[in-house]
Amino acid sequence: MSWNTARRSATSRFRRSGRSGGSGPGGLRLTAAGAVLGLIVAIPGAAGAATAAPAARSTAPAPTVAAPDIPVANVKAHLSQLQSIATANGGNRAHGRPGYRASIDYIKGKLDAAGFTTALQQFTTSGATGYNLIADWPGGDPNQILMAGAHLDSVSAGPGINDNGSGSAAILETALAVARSGAKPAKHLRFGWWGAEELGMRGSQYYVGRLAAADRSKFSGYLNFDMVGSPNPGYFVYDDDRTIEAVFKAYYASLNIPTEIETEGDGRSDHAPFKNVGIPVGGLFSGADYTKTAAQAQKWGGTSGQPFDRCYHRSCDTSSNINDTALDRNSDAIAHAVWELGVGTTSPPDGAVFENTDDVQIPDAGAAVTSSVTVSGRTGNAPATLKAGVDIKHSYRGDLIIDLVGPSGRAYRLKNSSGSDSAANVNTTYTVDASGETANGTWQLRVQDSGPQDTGYIDSWKLTF
Repeated sequence: MSWNTARRSATSRFRRSGRSGGSGPGGLRLTAAGAVLGLIVAIPGAAGAATAAPAARSTAPAPTVAAPDIPVANVKAHLSQLQSIATANGGNRAHGRPGYRASIDYIKGKLDAAGFTTALQQFTTSGATGYNLIADWPGGDPNQILMAGAHLDSVSAGPGINDNGSGSAAILETALAVARSGAKPAKHLRFGWWGAEELGMRGSQYYVGRLAAADRSKFSGYLNFDMVGSPNPGYFVYDDDRTIEAVFKAYYASLNIPTEIETEGDGRSDHAPFKNVGIPVGGLFSGADYTKTAAQAQKWGGTSGQPFDRCYHRSCDTSSNINDTALDRNSDAIAHAVWELGVGTTSPPDGAVFENTDDVQIPDAGAAVTSSVTVSGRTGNAPATLKAGVDIKHSYRGDLIIDLVGPSGRAYRLKNSSGSDSAANVNTTYTVDASGETANGTWQLRVQDSGPQDTGYIDSWKLTF
């Protein structure tokens, strides 16, 4: 955590401003993978349309994906490597020093081997060259980017294993867990390790300052992790964005661990540049040099009257300056948030079928009826070659008018009525250019019998992506 930004007064420790909701443009919303539900609903403009509620099914449902456990031994192995790097390079990993570049090279090597696309971003501050490391996991919606980041530099006084090897190692192991799982995330996942945070967030400021406005709008959120293994730990959650905050708080509630709003690091870490340009931010913190109160010690354990990290910005911030339990819990919480907010549900593979098999009667020369399926778990828009398979039992198909209605309400004509077509039944697969439609949502098959003296029903229909 940077010491350059002035600390808030004691009165302001317990007050936050500028809190943003998660529902506006760029805000995040929590979603759960839904079962595919079938409905018979009224269509605006189709007077007298039937209403009922048959069940629909998907032959390729989109299950909710749970985050994997993050082995704390793996996170500690990364910390051991960072300690060794510092020991071999003058005792620190500070900006402009060889220990920092060696730290970047270690993490980049792990990510490259795991299949990430990595890039070094070079900048200059305080007369020395600094580096940010950006790592992108392939896939996910490029217009919805979830980023997790941590600063990698230490102060010159010590190796910086809690501040901030802990956050750097935790997000590295989370990124490697993404790779091990073969995740196909709903959102595009990006990870970042920032340089020169200890000089006033110079690396993250450089990164954000070079994002075009159009690129900034693509971020659904930035998650910051600066000190997550403090030896006398607290469990603090950023409250800058309600939706992100709720994800972390719900996770800790599931472990029966109370949390508090994070105030010690307000404006003092790498979330600040993102927040300043309107990107929703959130994160975790286990405490620095503020003193743990008796009430906090009662609910979290540890020692009251002592700092959360007595070695903050000191030479003793070594690999022995870590609370393994806090590091383990926070690492798992990081993975939980990345999966909940970014990975979401697995996207059904190409060829996934969403089908409604319930019968719907078609009134003779009557109002239109509809049958629907709700598609979920896909990313982006529907394909230009969406397949709509229709099976209708009918005594005179020439009277039938059939439309596919997309989630936007736009109707795609599949079949017109024809007085010259006296055959029975419709059992046809239509190809529809639905690339202007969002794939997820309620799709409807609308059918109307335009002539008298015949009977029939929708037997089933399906969409194949």
